[in-house]
Amino acid sequence: MSPVLDARLAAAAALVRPGHRAADIGCDHGLLTAALVGSGRCPFVVAADLRSGPLSVAEKNLTKAGLMNKVSLRLGDGLSVLAPGEVQDVVIAGMGAETICDIIAAAPWLRDPAVRLVLVPATKHSILRRWLCRNGFALREERLAQVGRRFYAVMAAEYRGQPFEPEGQFCLLGLTKGLEGWRAYLRQQLPKLQKYRLGAPPEERQPIDALLAQLEGMLEDTAQSSEV
Repeated sequence: MSPVLDARLAAAAALVRPGHRAADIGCDHGLLTAALVGSGRCPFVVAADLRSGPLSVAEKNLTKAGLMNKVSLRLGDGLSVLAPGEVQDVVIAGMGAETICDIIAAAPWLRDPAVRLVLVPATKHSILRRWLCRNGFALREERLAQVGRRFYAVMAAEYRGQPFEPEGQFCLLGLTKGLEGWRAYLRQQLPKLQKYRLGAPPEERQPIDALLAQLEGMLEDTAQSSEV
């Protein structure tokens, strides 16, 4: 029986490709790992964490569920626990955007079109989207997960080797526009852009102001549409 996952982990599990070997980086207590192998979605999962305490709890949970024959538990930092080609899908969840970027940058073998990244940034979604685009990764799908009053973006990305500079709207929204809850997500993102503008150099403020006006207009248009 698979464990019940919160909205973030459920969205991450749905973006892992069926039949692929996967890695759960930052596995905590192993709930996502248990769901992936227990449901049959993945034949094998490497569950890794930087801390021995959560990994010990994960081992107990997976042993109790009778799933240890499909899991390898590893203590280590980021993707250093994996050998290139060992898995096809890599989930990195519960970390800030900068940490996720550092983990990906430290593993050149991820620059393989056959590998899928499933990313659940705890903070700074815009920074992660921008970094992925600048480093040749293409976003394939995003899902919004609501926990309490806050929305999280869960991203699936694959390497395509075509770096580009994304537009500001894409950095803020990615592929979430039109998804359930995207307006609330935009309202959550806008104050972050407004805060960034306060510290931006003068030459950057005009394009930021134009972007803010565009996004605020989107919210106004959708509000009017819902009233019709």
